[in-house]
Amino acid sequence: MKQKQNAAVFSQEEIAPGIYDMWIETSLAKQARPGQFLCIYPRDKSTLLPRPISICEVSEDRQALRIVYRLAGSGTREFSYYEKGENISVLGILGNGFPLEAAAGKRVFLMGGGIGIPPILELVKQLGGNGSQDGAMSAVCEEVTMILGYRDEKTFLREDFEKYGRVYTATEDGSVGTRGNVMDAVREKELTADVIYACGPMPMLRAVKAYAAEQKIKAYISLEEHMACGVGACLGCVVKTKEIHHHSHVHNARICTDGPVFEAAEVTI
Repeated sequence: MKQKQNAAVFSQEEIAPGIYDMWIETSLAKQARPGQFLCIYPRDKSTLLPRPISICEVSEDRQALRIVYRLAGSGTREFSYYEKGENISVLGILGNGFPLEAAAGKRVFLMGGGIGIPPILELVKQLGGNGSQDGAMSAVCEEVTMILGYRDEKTFLREDFEKYGRVYTATEDGSVGTRGNVMDAVREKELTADVIYACGPMPMLRAVKAYAAEQKIKAYISLEEHMACGVGACLGCVVKTKEIHHHSHVHNARICTDGPVFEAAEVTI
């Protein structure tokens, strides 16, 4: 059940230019699943809407959440000034996450691009990548391959992912790993999988969807979209769907409540 509450900032640091890493102490952590998100409210009363930010990681004791976000405007800039012990107003837990059961017994690609990388971290932990504290890899999936895409050599969070297995990296400028994007890395390294989980910018997700259709495998994609209310009331973040939606009775779904994760074949992007 979603609820609004005052949480406490536990720590914050800038881990790349304009990219901030914050841990928040909140009871909402008990409910969090990979692929879900929070809405965070700026203190500035002239800012009417909360900012949706994906959950990057859940603490071992499920008492804290990690968010990694990019400066994008006045709201996120305000968040970047918060220090340990300050209160932060949050609404959560929101959205539908990645379906872990689809990975059972499969070889899995976990693909993240840019600020779509953070929500993939909790996912690899839940799937039980090599080095997972619960050692659940053999019970959940056969193999996890992580492929991360960046603009340049500032490969934030890469070391966090490397704790859980082999990471392939692509950079637009070729400074680290494969020159290009995550799909270029897949082709260059001749990687294969049975199912894909991905989050990133729309051009990347379109390429993932096309690849999955070509290979006849399932792909689950987390759509990055500007949101207003975050709870499905405003219909400001819709995506075209293959099937008629049960709520709206049209070929639309609300990313904030029906997603942000969708099976790629079921949406038009």
